[in-house]
Order: sequence, then structure tokens, then C-alpha cells
Amino acid sequence: MRINLEIKTLISVFHMDKKSLKISLEVTNSKAESPVERARWSSQLDFVLACIGNTVGLGNVWRFPYLCYKNGGGAFLIPYFIMLFSGALPVMLLEIGLGQYMSRGGLKSWIICPLFQGIGIATLLMLFLASTYYIVILAWGLYYMYASVSKEIPWGSCLNDWNTERCASSNKELLDRVCGTESQYISPVTTGQIPEKEDSSNITLRTNLLNTTAVNCSLGHTGAIDPTVEFWENHVLQISDSIEDGGGLVPHLTVCLLVMWIVIYFCVWRGVKWSGKVVYFTATFPYVILITLLVRGATLPGAGNGIKYFLSPDFSRLQDAQVWIDGGTQVFFSAAVALGVMTSLGSYNTFNTDFYKHTMIVAGFNFGTSFLSGFAVFSVLGFMAHEQNVDIDQVAESGPGLVFIVYPKAVTMMPLPQLWAILFFMMLFLIGIDSQFVMVESVVAHISDLFPRQLYKTKGRMILTVVLCFLWFTMGLSMVSRGGMYVFQLYDYYSASGMVLLWVCFWECIAIGWIFESEKFYDAIELMIGYRINKWFHICWKYITPLVTAGIFVFQVIGYKPLKYKNEYEYPAWAQWFGLMLALVSMCCIPLYLMGKLLTLEGPIKERFKKAIVPKLRADQICKKWMYKDDALLMQQSWT
Repeated sequence: MRINLEIKTLISVFHMDKKSLKISLEVTNSKAESPVERARWSSQLDFVLACIGNTVGLGNVWRFPYLCYKNGGGAFLIPYFIMLFSGALPVMLLEIGLGQYMSRGGLKSWIICPLFQGIGIATLLMLFLASTYYIVILAWGLYYMYASVSKEIPWGSCLNDWNTERCASSNKELLDRVCGTESQYISPVTTGQIPEKEDSSNITLRTNLLNTTAVNCSLGHTGAIDPTVEFWENHVLQISDSIEDGGGLVPHLTVCLLVMWIVIYFCVWRGVKWSGKVVYFTATFPYVILITLLVRGATLPGAGNGIKYFLSPDFSRLQDAQVWIDGGTQVFFSAAVALGVMTSLGSYNTFNTDFYKHTMIVAGFNFGTSFLSGFAVFSVLGFMAHEQNVDIDQVAESGPGLVFIVYPKAVTMMPLPQLWAILFFMMLFLIGIDSQFVMVESVVAHISDLFPRQLYKTKGRMILTVVLCFLWFTMGLSMVSRGGMYVFQLYDYYSASGMVLLWVCFWECIAIGWIFESEKFYDAIELMIGYRINKWFHICWKYITPLVTAGIFVFQVIGYKPLKYKNEYEYPAWAQWFGLMLALVSMCCIPLYLMGKLLTLEGPIKERFKKAIVPKLRADQICKKWMYKDDALLMQQSWT
């Protein structure tokens, strides 16, 4: 295939004789060892669904709706869309286009600008760390789905082994239960009316009971603990007091984590032709469940108030810089850029796939899902606020708190709670699983490109996938221990944080927009899809997106706060340093590789720089206009 494309290019450039060239090809091809063919998507729909499965993740359900409510409702869509079209969408297009153009994953694709191959290393490390902790969320969801298959929802009552004396749905319920018999003790003691012939020991005992009851009643005033919270913390997580108290593995979570890795392995074991079919179900069926949950939520009392809170615009919030930072961070998270995944998915396209059109479809589905999830979530939160007679801001949460506490609580208030719990956690499971196995597929692609003759083959790929899954499972065990939640939050907060993503996006735009040159990349896209795309993206790659990513990055660094668990538990210094190392290990790859590359070359620094930015391309990747415009440049550079 490669030789034929090279011949075709040579014919067009040098006008050589086709017949003599064909004979030359046959001789050359007979002596040369044929390269191993890289896998391709079976259809363009496989690619689109895989991209949708990757971008549509848990953040669409548990983060976007809350940020929208918190940052001015409908007004939040203004910074969201501005950041989408000036930042995340151009980077998504860049990464998919780069993968398709180079036909390689994140590591090898950056030979388009060898000086910045550190970007590929950074994305691989981020992806490896993200794959370690993201699946733990799926393990939690899997256990909730299993627990939902019961006669009674286990988090709906305080009659379980893991419940404490403070377990109650409200402070009033706790006071009623603990202090309901308080009068029989208080009356005789407080009024001095001691029954006749009562033994002094009985008087002492009764006084002790009074003191105990008073303490318990004060507990009721300080706050009840909802059974959903106790189920989550005391049973599911069995959480310890600190990260330094590992406490051993939680058996049911360990089993769920193992099951998840087995499922992931069988989703990717045979490559993209197999995983491309898996996403037909995992990327589409969640929408059926989401719409079902939305319809159910919309019929509940108080749902209208919840949706009103979600959408009511407060344009004064746009004056707050934090709103714009939240919008930018969320849109980059949601687009799943800077991880090398989009590059890997694009690399399985044929050279002439119209990825520009597909990227617009993926971006549309991504935003649409976030918006749809907002309606589904806030209709239920409105129902909860109505049932508990409280303001909606008292029940609105984001992150794991929404998924594993607030929504399960809402389910207990509905008829047929088991059905709605199973549907909800099945939706989360399917939304998350395709994001997870696409990340695994991307890591496999990164490594396979380094050893194509061994790992492009099915057997070699299977062995590599088994080794990686086992390694990830082993690393993930620290997150299913009794201190695992603290470890999980460290990985989640630092390893693929907004700062790291923005840092990588900035350098991607510098490498393509300024070093390779965005105009050349435009030509390359035209070579692939047959037409020139909107000029806006050229402006973004070169000017706007680097400024946007750099600006948000600086604000995030300035506003950095050490991680706390539930805003209460402060991590020890060594844990904070470990978290910072998780971030820096990826971020440092880019400048360190750049300096290392320049140091290994010879000559003056200017000559070293020129040598280090020479792209390594096949003949079929070179546009004719590059040759005709500057033949001297073509002779100087080694297009290979």
C-alpha cells in the first residue's frame, strides 16, 4: 500500500513512465519484506460511535448540570460555547486530523514535529494514569447495580449492620426516634418528683439514662446521617479515617474491579474491528435509558422547579472569572482532548475519511448529551427538594456525591425504586465503559506503533492487552482498599487535572500552529478530505486556542488549593507531593524531551533547532504545492 502511494506521488511530480515504474515496483516489492498492515475501522460509523463513546462520559452526567446551575444557569452556556469553539473543538479536530494524517497513535504521530515528541509521551502517561482510576468508578457503579437487585433497596433504611445511631432521613426523624421516650425520664428528675419507695440505685440508673438520652438528642440536633450516605461510606467504601490507614481490601469492590477488567479485556482484545462493534451498543443504549429517566423525572412533582433552577439565566455571574474558568475546564474535560485518545481513534481511519464532518457530529452529540443529562438530573433534584420541603441548593451536588448519594436517595422516594436504580446505574455503567475501553485501546495503539511487526498481529496484541489489564488491576487495588477513596481522589485531582490537560493542549497548538505551520496542516487536511475547512480553525490553532489554554492554565495555577476530602480531611504533606508528582510526571515530558533532543544534535543552536523540526512524512503525505512553492526547502528537508 505504502509503495503504491509513493509511486503514485512520483508519477504526478516527475511525470515518469507508468509502465517502467510498475516493473521497478514489482522488483523492489519482491525483495522487500512487506510491512504489517495496520488495523482500520470496518466503517465510518464505527469511528463516529467510538468517538462519541469516548467523549460522552460520566462528567456529562455528574459535572456539567451542576456547573450550569452553579454558574448562572442558561447564562453559563455563553462561556461554555465560546470555550468550545475557541478551544476544545479546534484541539479535537487537530488531534483526529493528526492521527488520520500520520496513521499512527499518540507517540509516533508526533514525528510530524520531532522536537515535540514529548507531547506523545505526556499523553501516554496521562492516559495510563487515567485508565487506572477511572475504572474504579465503574466498579462502584457495578456494585450499586448488583445491590439494586433486591426486595428492598439496601440504602433506603437504617436497619442494616453498617448503620449507626445517627442514621436517619432527617434531623426530625432522628430526634423522634432517639428522644421519643424522653419524657418518662425527664419528668421525675427535673421536677424533683421521685416515686415513693424507689430504690436509690434505680434513681442513679434513671439519671444515667437521662444523661445518655440528652447526649443522643444533642446528636440529633447536630445532624442526622442519611442512610444513603452510610451505605456509601460505611458499606460500599468502608472508608478509613485517613490515607495512612489502608485497612485492607474491600472484598466486594475488589471482585467488582476484577470483573470490570475482564469485561474491558474482552471489549478490546481483537482490536478496533471488534471494539468498533461493541460501541454500537455501549454508545447508543445509554440514550434509551437517559430518555426513559428524563420522561420519568419530568412526571414527578417539583420537576419543573428543578429544571427552572437548571436553566434560569443569571447574566451577572458572567462578570465572575471563575465562571469562565469552569466553562473552559469543563469543555476540555468533556471533549476528552490532550489524552492522545482522539489521535489514536483517528489513526484507524483510511487516509481519505472526511473526519471534519465526523468531528462536528461528535461535538454536537457531546454537548447534546450534557444538556439532556441536565434536564434528567435536575428534574429529579426538583422532586427531591419538593418531597423534603427544602431549597434545591440543599440537594444539588456534583461528582460522586450526585451519582452515589443524591440520585440513589431520590430513587427511594419513587415507586418501583429497584427498577429506576437498575436503569440509572446501568446507564452510568454503559456511559463509562466505552470511555474506559477506548482509553485502553489508545494505550495499546501507542505501544503497538513502537513494535508494529510484533504487536499489530492478533496474538501479540492479545498478550500486550492481558499484561496491561493485569497491571492496571494491580495498581487499582490501592483504590478499593478501605483507604482507597483517598488514593482515588489524589489520582482524580492531579493526574489528569485541568492544569495538565490545558498544558498539553497549549503545546499541541504551538507544535502544529507554529512549528509545522497551521497553513501546511490545512493543506494536509485538504489532501485527505478533498476540500479546505473553515479558516476559523487556522486562526484558533495559531492564535486563539494557545491564548485561551494559557490563560485558563495561569488562573488554575494561581487558584490552586491543596486537595481535601469532603472539604474536611487534609491530606498529609507526602500525599500532596505524591499528587503533584502525578501531574508533573506528564507535564515535564514536553520541555525535557525538547531540551534532550536539542542537546543530542550537533552544531549551533539554530542549526540544531532546524534539524529537530524536520517532519518525517511518507511521499503520499506531501502536498504538491509544498514542492512547487519551495523546491529548495524540499531538498533540504528529509521527508521520509
